[in-house]
Amino acid sequence: MKVIVVGAGVVGTMHAWHAVNRGHEVVQIERESEARGASLRNFGQIWVSGRAGGEELDTALRARELWEGIGAEVPGLGFRPCGSLTPLRTGLEVAVAEAAVARDDAAARGYKLVTADEARALNPALRGTFGSALWCERDAAVEPRTAQLALKQALLASGRYAYLGGREVREVVGAASVRDDHGDVHTGDAVILATGAWLGGLVRELAGPGLPVRRVRLQMMQTDPLGERLTTSVADADSFRYYPAYGGPALDALNDGQPQAPTASAHRMQLLMVQRLDGGLTIGDTHEYEHPFPFDTVEEPYEHLTGVVESFLGRPLPRIRHRWAGVYAQCTDPGRVVHRRQVADGVWLVTGPGGRGMTCSPAIAEQTADELGW
Repeated sequence: MKVIVVGAGVVGTMHAWHAVNRGHEVVQIERESEARGASLRNFGQIWVSGRAGGEELDTALRARELWEGIGAEVPGLGFRPCGSLTPLRTGLEVAVAEAAVARDDAAARGYKLVTADEARALNPALRGTFGSALWCERDAAVEPRTAQLALKQALLASGRYAYLGGREVREVVGAASVRDDHGDVHTGDAVILATGAWLGGLVRELAGPGLPVRRVRLQMMQTDPLGERLTTSVADADSFRYYPAYGGPALDALNDGQPQAPTASAHRMQLLMVQRLDGGLTIGDTHEYEHPFPFDTVEEPYEHLTGVVESFLGRPLPRIRHRWAGVYAQCTDPGRVVHRRQVADGVWLVTGPGGRGMTCSPAIAEQTADELGW
């Protein structure tokens, strides 16, 4: 078969990966010279721990397995099975962690409630004050700013893959056939529109009104090298409020009895932190849902996150060297991991994994390949 993939973010690139590895020819088209969207502007975390039970967790666990296998083939991904720790300081926070550890699927996630000393044995950089921590062994990480480039180089080596950057697909002109803004027509056996947060233009035209996908804006930052290893990813207890795995009476009690700090509440914040291979820390994040999004980044969230991180590390942060905002597409259908449907003859739209894109993309693309009989 010949597969046309529109979009070079992680979802599109994983579709290209599966197609090539199943023996097919792929042409991947990207409107920028290289991907520049949410696939690069994220933590690079393979975040199994907070996923909803059922289909979402199954997808994340399958993706975690695929990431590890692809990482062995493509060392440039920087895959590492680092796990995550969420330090806990109050009884209400501990109760949420205890409820998580009591879940039927806790073993699949690698949940374990550990003491402060056990947490520091796992991650010696955590020298701040806390009483215990939730350990999630199945969480992992890759390098988001270079992952797509590393995958592209591996795909090019196959001899069955072509990359066309700086081209925007404008219209469908026949069965599995699209025209780009250079006037070139690309025809295959299937077209995959993996356009991320770009939901206008051709996507709006094909999907029509009522597309169950919204755009979400976030703010993040990255530091100079820490000077020591942060051996696990790190979250704070506010992250419990944003992931479905932690829902239940214990979380309700946390929300009622321990409200978020005003800045964290105003910007819908949680701490997630992972160390890059160069030693710097990627730290975030915020959530903004109301359109139009502001065009500026604001300082209060960064100040809040800095305080939280320093309280866990027991030391000042290195200099902040990057601050940025990003926008991703999030499916709003309850229980759906991604919005996937045929929008024209031979053309499928795959969008809206939201904050699950980096985690779940290999399994999302595998499911598309299976459904389309590649």
